[in-house]
Amino acid sequence: MKIALIGYGKMGHEIERIALERGHEVVCTIDIDTQHLFESEAFKSADIAIEFTGPSTAFANYQKCFAAGLPVVSGSTGWLERMPEIRQACEQDGQTFFYASNYSLGMNLFFALNKYLAEKMNAFGQYDIKMKEIHHTQKLDAPSGTAITIAEDILARIDRKDKWVNEATDEASTIGIVSERIGAEPGYHEVVYDSPVDTISISHNVKSRSCLAYGAVLAAEFTLGKKGFLGMSDMLGF
Repeated sequence: MKIALIGYGKMGHEIERIALERGHEVVCTIDIDTQHLFESEAFKSADIAIEFTGPSTAFANYQKCFAAGLPVVSGSTGWLERMPEIRQACEQDGQTFFYASNYSLGMNLFFALNKYLAEKMNAFGQYDIKMKEIHHTQKLDAPSGTAITIAEDILARIDRKDKWVNEATDEASTIGIVSERIGAEPGYHEVVYDSPVDTISISHNVKSRSCLAYGAVLAAEFTLGKKGFLGMSDMLGF
């Protein structure tokens, strides 16, 4: 598999390392200072693009990949208000796009556990729900895309909650998400159900970016040759 790698920071380097270990070829690496490579023959020769950048550049990068006929695997967050346009490109224009807010296989098992727990806790109104997420200081968006996914999954299953906010709150109908940016922290997420008499909590702690990069490369392997809008639930069979 020939990969165009868009975003060549720490995550990009880790994706490259794992892709090479798995026998793939990185034919083009594009970062903020090498945007001209979108027009290169190397980029056009790729089978698929893996894109990990930021909220200000992600959507434009997708458009450039689509224009070149490349399927995209992306983990960028902070741009999701434009997701309907991406879905439309897949449904009407035949593009291929794989998206996950978090590529850790463990986190995606956590997503499934979070949904199950929320369904069960809907009946027990004495439990308030709080969330916390911690990431490195270079992460630009808050809350994280992963935290938003977790919160939205809870809101879809807990009748007494109707929105989330990015701060602690005592509002009964609101989930408060506390976001912290500390050092080089790769990612921590926690959901707490708290009652006057006990507490239930579930958490996921990323120890290394390797788990995210590994998941992204697996997603590229899964996506190659497919069409449409895809995600981790498709790859993992949830």
